[in-house]
Amino acid sequence: RLHLVTWNVGTAFPPPDVSSLLQLNSLGPTMDMYVVGLQEVNSRITNFLSDLAFDDPWSIFFMTVLSPLGYIKLSSVRMQGLLLLIFVKHIHLPFIRDIHTHYTRTGLYGYWGNKGGVTVRMSLYGHTVCFINCHLPAHMENTEQRLDDFEKILEMQFEGENIPSTLDHDVLFWFGDLNFRIADYGIHFVRESINNKRYSLLWEKDQLNMAKKKEAFLQEFIEGPLQFKPTYKFDLYSDVYDTSEKKRKPAWTDRILWRVKNLCQRASKEGEFSEEEQTISVTLNNYISHMSYGISDHKPVTGTFELELKPLLSDPLVTLNPEGEWSAAHDVLIRYSAVPDFPSSAWDWIGLYKVSFRHVNDYVTYAWVEDDEISSNKDSKQVYMSAAEIPDTGGDFLLCYYSNNLQSIVGISHPFQIQPNRTLIEKDLTQEENSWMQKPDNLESHDDF
Repeated sequence: RLHLVTWNVGTAFPPPDVSSLLQLNSLGPTMDMYVVGLQEVNSRITNFLSDLAFDDPWSIFFMTVLSPLGYIKLSSVRMQGLLLLIFVKHIHLPFIRDIHTHYTRTGLYGYWGNKGGVTVRMSLYGHTVCFINCHLPAHMENTEQRLDDFEKILEMQFEGENIPSTLDHDVLFWFGDLNFRIADYGIHFVRESINNKRYSLLWEKDQLNMAKKKEAFLQEFIEGPLQFKPTYKFDLYSDVYDTSEKKRKPAWTDRILWRVKNLCQRASKEGEFSEEEQTISVTLNNYISHMSYGISDHKPVTGTFELELKPLLSDPLVTLNPEGEWSAAHDVLIRYSAVPDFPSSAWDWIGLYKVSFRHVNDYVTYAWVEDDEISSNKDSKQVYMSAAEIPDTGGDFLLCYYSNNLQSIVGISHPFQIQPNRTLIEKDLTQEENSWMQKPDNLESHDDF
């Protein structure tokens, strides 16, 4: 289950609550992956430079919301105001590999990143999946420029060997502030149609729908029905369309589309194999806007999908477990085993993480798999972690094996408990009691109190 968000946030800071946006209170099964595409994230030079050094406020915000629920930030990519974040449940981490990011500038003839696309691609249980978050040129008359820019974004190539081109991925999601408008009709007809919820009257004049009928490269992209009000342009903190002097005509600028590379269907025409052998399918369960959010002049749009995959990968590359009882009173041991053809490296490491960790670098401590190895046989290896690095307070933790060659977590343990270090805790309590006993009886007699 994949939940995808697109939102032009208009340089605003995050709202107090995103439970409805992320469907956190839904009674159905939880999501496996969240994909969040934002446009117009505050990108003034000072903000952008500090965001490069540290996570930006939106990344921190979504991590704070999702990490206690068992999601980690798998990947992110930013280009000025464009930001793409991907969060995933712990259980899927060992089966997501070959993660690459890219960005394509299209503003100012390709020299400026105020418009363009940011992309993340990956192998998900052996299937190739790609996400493109776009912010395309504005204004009614720029339809051709929008199409040209998207074609340019599709043509970009990821760095690295054996990575398919964008359109060669098994599934491609395209979303963002695509800025397509409603042509021909005047503002009064558009607003009257919206007020009467007769959205279908406007679909045929939607510039993206019109382009899909004549542009070959768009015809394989699928979109759910636009059964919600156009998401642009609203007065801030309201559900009232633009009352400024410009009175912008409402439009469905914020969109989510997808494309499945239907190899099986093509091959069946040639008599090679049947559609029953289709290994991946995408079903849209929900395509809606969220009118309650008013921090910008756009309303966010979400799409909830089911991806049905016949796993091409079903076993993790590395299996690892903590050995014995863990506490900070003594060095601790980790046992792990890897599949025979695993591309190990001297730079691989095993990280100790709190169960609610936010991203791959959010470890408490780590051990190098080669430098800290203490035993090895044909079935498994042991490494140690120093007692000095183990948290005295204990708690619930996970172990993750990070592969330097694959640039991803390739193995994850079950959650386990580290026992609190009773000796140190008792020592701290004794020191605290002694400090209280040494305080003067009549504190109020001190002039500086």
